[in-house]
Amino acid sequence: MPIAKITGQGLAAIALSVALLWGCVACEHFQRQNAVEERVRVLREVRRMQAPVHPVPVSDPSPLVPRHPHVAAG
Repeated sequence: MPIAKITGQGLAAIALSVALLWGCVACEHFQRQNAVEERVRVLREVRRMQAPVHPVPVSDPSPLVPRHPHVAAG
Protein backbone atom coordinates (compact mmCIF):
# COMPACT_ATOMS: atom_id res chain seq x y z
CA MET A 1 0.00 0.00 0.00
CA PRO A 2 1.81 3.17 -1.20
CA ILE A 3 1.76 6.23 1.00
CA ALA A 4 2.36 8.66 -1.86
CA LYS A 5 2.53 8.45 -5.61
CA ILE A 6 5.03 10.28 -7.76
CA THR A 7 3.52 11.78 -10.88
CA GLY A 8 5.24 12.10 -14.23
CA GLN A 9 5.81 15.79 -13.53
CA GLY A 10 7.44 14.90 -10.21
CA LEU A 11 9.77 12.40 -11.85
CA ALA A 12 10.66 14.94 -14.54
CA ALA A 13 11.39 17.57 -11.89
CA ILE A 14 13.61 15.14 -9.97
CA ALA A 15 15.45 14.15 -13.15
CA LEU A 16 15.99 17.80 -14.09
CA SER A 17 17.27 18.62 -10.59
CA VAL A 18 19.71 15.71 -10.66
CA ALA A 19 20.92 16.69 -14.14
CA LEU A 20 21.48 20.30 -13.01
CA LEU A 21 23.33 19.11 -9.93
CA TRP A 22 25.67 16.88 -11.98
CA GLY A 23 26.15 19.73 -14.45
CA CYS A 24 27.24 22.02 -11.62
CA VAL A 25 29.62 19.37 -10.27
CA ALA A 26 31.18 18.91 -13.72
CA CYS A 27 31.54 22.69 -14.25
CA GLU A 28 33.20 23.07 -10.85
CA HIS A 29 35.66 20.30 -11.73
CA PHE A 30 36.62 21.97 -15.03
CA GLN A 31 36.94 25.39 -13.38
CA ARG A 32 39.19 23.95 -10.69
CA GLN A 33 41.34 22.21 -13.32
CA ASN A 34 41.65 25.45 -15.33
CA ALA A 35 42.58 27.36 -12.17
CA VAL A 36 45.41 24.92 -11.43
CA GLU A 37 46.72 25.19 -15.00
CA GLU A 38 46.52 29.00 -14.88
CA ARG A 39 48.35 29.08 -11.53
CA VAL A 40 51.17 26.93 -12.95
CA ARG A 41 51.42 29.19 -16.02
CA VAL A 42 51.54 32.36 -13.91
CA LEU A 43 54.17 30.95 -11.55
CA ARG A 44 56.37 29.95 -14.52
CA GLU A 45 55.99 33.42 -16.00
CA VAL A 46 56.87 35.08 -12.69
CA ARG A 47 59.99 32.91 -12.38
CA ARG A 48 60.94 33.79 -15.96
CA MET A 49 60.48 37.50 -15.25
CA GLN A 50 62.54 37.31 -12.06
CA ALA A 51 65.45 35.57 -13.79
CA PRO A 52 68.48 37.76 -14.37
CA VAL A 53 68.47 39.41 -17.76
CA HIS A 54 71.63 38.85 -19.77
CA PRO A 55 72.51 41.79 -22.03
CA VAL A 56 72.70 41.00 -25.71
CA PRO A 57 75.76 42.50 -27.42
CA VAL A 58 74.98 44.96 -30.18
CA SER A 59 76.86 44.83 -33.45
CA ASP A 60 78.79 47.83 -34.77
CA PRO A 61 76.82 50.20 -36.98
CA SER A 62 77.00 49.41 -40.66
CA PRO A 63 79.16 51.86 -42.65
CA LEU A 64 76.82 51.51 -45.65
CA VAL A 65 73.93 53.24 -43.92
CA PRO A 66 73.98 57.03 -44.50
CA ARG A 67 74.25 59.00 -41.30
CA HIS A 68 71.84 61.72 -42.36
CA PRO A 69 68.90 60.64 -44.49
CA HIS A 70 68.14 62.88 -47.45
CA VAL A 71 64.66 64.34 -47.24
CA ALA A 72 63.10 65.47 -50.48
CA ALA A 73 59.79 67.30 -50.77
CA GLY A 74 57.63 66.33 -53.42
